[in-house]
Amino acid sequence: MTTTLITGANRSLGLETARRLVEAGHTVYAGMRDLGQGDAATSVGAHPVQLDVTDDRSVTAALAALPELDVLVNNAGILGTTDRVDDLDAAAMATVLDTNVVGIVRVTQAALPLLRRSANPVIVNVASGVGWPRFLQDPRHDEYPVRTVPYAASKAAVVALTVQYAKNLPQMRVNAADPGYTATDFNGHSGHQTVTEGTDATVALATVGRDGPTGEFHHRAGRIAY
Repeated sequence: MTTTLITGANRSLGLETARRLVEAGHTVYAGMRDLGQGDAATSVGAHPVQLDVTDDRSVTAALAALPELDVLVNNAGILGTTDRVDDLDAAAMATVLDTNVVGIVRVTQAALPLLRRSANPVIVNVASGVGWPRFLQDPRHDEYPVRTVPYAASKAAVVALTVQYAKNLPQMRVNAADPGYTATDFNGHSGHQTVTEGTDATVALATVGRDGPTGEFHHRAGRIAY
């Protein structure tokens, strides 16, 4: 049996990832800040666990509660409160980075002892095409109109830290997933993809074998070329 932990799994992409991995036969622990929001995760067969990626004690307690771990999906993320440079300050930037980047490091570091015991350890970091400069600069891409600085910078950092973790952990499969322009609360449900389509890359990367890719960035159509 494959044991999987997903952060930010009480709704949207995290919840759909949980549903699909349970369907694939995983035992899924659905991390969330508020266990009062755990009914949806329970309804898809996942086990809610209190986990706030910005809190060291919460992360430590959540990982200590797991009997084993094979797959870590770092999905938790925030958009932030500003989308214009005129509204941007250091505090707003730090808040987004603490959840979207430092949060991944905080959870991953705590998870490494368990992952190292697995026969097929896998880490998937949910990034975004909004963090990919080529997409941001190309009018043909959905990401082009985006102006927000903190979210884009944080997701670019997620791709970079994924590559570096993969280089440091050659015995693991460590990859980043781009959900694409998916209808979620982040964009007022304006995205043209369903949450199922938006989790295709994450689910595919969460189910790779020991000979699967590592250090790569994928969307639902496959690898995004550097």
